[in-house]
Amino acid sequence: MSTTLYHRGPDSEGSHVDGPVGIAARRLAIIDLAAGDQPIANEDGSVVVVQNGEIYNYRELMHELERAGHRFRTHCDTEVLVHGYEQWGLKLWERLRGMFAVAVWDARERKLVLARDRFGIKPLAYRDVGGELSFSSELDALEHGDVDLDALEAFLTFNVVPGPLSIFKDIRKLLPGHMLTWQDGRTTIEQYARTGPLPARNDEDEAELLEECRARLRDSVRAHLIADVPVGVLLSGGVDSGALTAFAAEESSEAVRTFSIGFEEASFNELDGARAVAQRYGTVHRELTLRPNAALLLPALADAFDEPFADSSALPTYLVSKLAAEDVKVALSGEGGDELFGGYYTYVADLLAERFGPLAARMRPLADLLPSSTRKASFDYRLKRFTRAAALPPLERHHMYKEIFSTDARAELTGHRSESDPLLGYRERFAGTEGHELLSRLQDVDFGLYLVDDLLTKTDRASMAWSLEARVPFLDTVVSNFAFSLPVKHKVRGFSKKRLLRKAMEPLLPHEIVHGKKRGFSIPAAAWLRGELEPFARETLSPETIRRQGYLQPNVVTRLIDDHVSGREDLSRQLWGLLAFTLWHERHVEGVKRDVSLESVVA
Repeated sequence: MSTTLYHRGPDSEGSHVDGPVGIAARRLAIIDLAAGDQPIANEDGSVVVVQNGEIYNYRELMHELERAGHRFRTHCDTEVLVHGYEQWGLKLWERLRGMFAVAVWDARERKLVLARDRFGIKPLAYRDVGGELSFSSELDALEHGDVDLDALEAFLTFNVVPGPLSIFKDIRKLLPGHMLTWQDGRTTIEQYARTGPLPARNDEDEAELLEECRARLRDSVRAHLIADVPVGVLLSGGVDSGALTAFAAEESSEAVRTFSIGFEEASFNELDGARAVAQRYGTVHRELTLRPNAALLLPALADAFDEPFADSSALPTYLVSKLAAEDVKVALSGEGGDELFGGYYTYVADLLAERFGPLAARMRPLADLLPSSTRKASFDYRLKRFTRAAALPPLERHHMYKEIFSTDARAELTGHRSESDPLLGYRERFAGTEGHELLSRLQDVDFGLYLVDDLLTKTDRASMAWSLEARVPFLDTVVSNFAFSLPVKHKVRGFSKKRLLRKAMEPLLPHEIVHGKKRGFSIPAAAWLRGELEPFARETLSPETIRRQGYLQPNVVTRLIDDHVSGREDLSRQLWGLLAFTLWHERHVEGVKRDVSLESVVA
């Protein structure tokens, strides 16, 4: 199991065996390079800990524990977990500021405790069969049975497999803010933290909120720069990563290193914005430009991801992580900013639909007549999605803006109608925030589900494939509790998104970054699938392959390719999902590994 995860920690390995219990860790050495190898135990060996992650307030906790009489042998953040468990038991997790998946073996109680950070930044999967528990950061390290058809149904809905499901029937994911206890062959799971909306600060002065926003972001970035190795920034050219770069430059004693990805297609290329931020703060800047054949790296992504994963921005994230890993061991990334501060066009649509939903629904026949564009987030794509969803209830409408295959489309694609409800987790999350403003509730759904299952999974797997630790300063209670308390008027109004964050960053970033269109690592998938990628898609999704794997209807898959290539509809996200699943199955179930060349896809 440990060897399987070599890429997550190539610097050292360690294990601890106590009768029928064994725990192991791979280490990517970031803090206390000489003495921080894991597992780490207390003085008599009765508490042993392994962790994947970083605890940013470990120095404060260390001082508090020393005052309580605990003695430390290292300056490593992991040892804080050992003595913190001795001192506070299961209340430890609430005190931690950081990202983590932790395992504690309590030899006196013959008890194993697993815990995952409240934001779900670090992954933790487990297999609990017949009283035997195994756990890991990735599914590849665990034995597994058959593909879970409910998970496949969810994947076809979201292009990711949402927790607690995994793609395998006998493996589950520990949810964010949860801990699992195993004792005497019995497993219990409970929640220790819940992120979400807070009472809105409606009457506070905007100028004070702007200053507080900057102060909290600066504090979080300062904490996330703690390391005994160089730290860089993944710079997309947008306001989130621009903010991280600005504060990192202010807090760092040497030039910050920044890394960016661009595209030959003009409407997707954001390198000018990234360069403007890099120039303003004098960073050591490196960048790559992707060619239209870059999607030929899809087999490499299938190799790096332990589950089928079809957010197409995983491709540039994978490559920018490789670029960064050549220079640094740690990189800051901007995940969470959109969910917290209101950065998505879907939030604009949510508010517009509350006022104009019935009228928009009547416009659907006209919108459906518009030809399909290949431009980034094109007008026709947004209008079609908006009019199709406008008359639905708020949660279903919000989901349909991003839905991959509808219920009917999934039934046609798989050849049967599933009784599972992929939206069950959405409904439960949404129900738990009743009483807050509607948009805050929908942001919370995205924060607890889309962010965790899509964006954080993407960043974790893509970065760890190259042994790069990605840190996400927006996902810190110092920042998130502030954002959760902002009224909607400071997030989205009319077509203006992320209002307060943009105003807060006006003194620190170029005007075109603060007030430009939303940026990110989106790729021109629609154009690629109608051009250089079409032969690859047809070969990968051939009727023979689809029939051999046995999950999808070959004729339906072929028709989807034909409809997209003809320009009748933009089905790029659907086809990307089918490619991701087919290549994942080929690699992880059938055991076929394709040779891939990275050099041919970048300019």
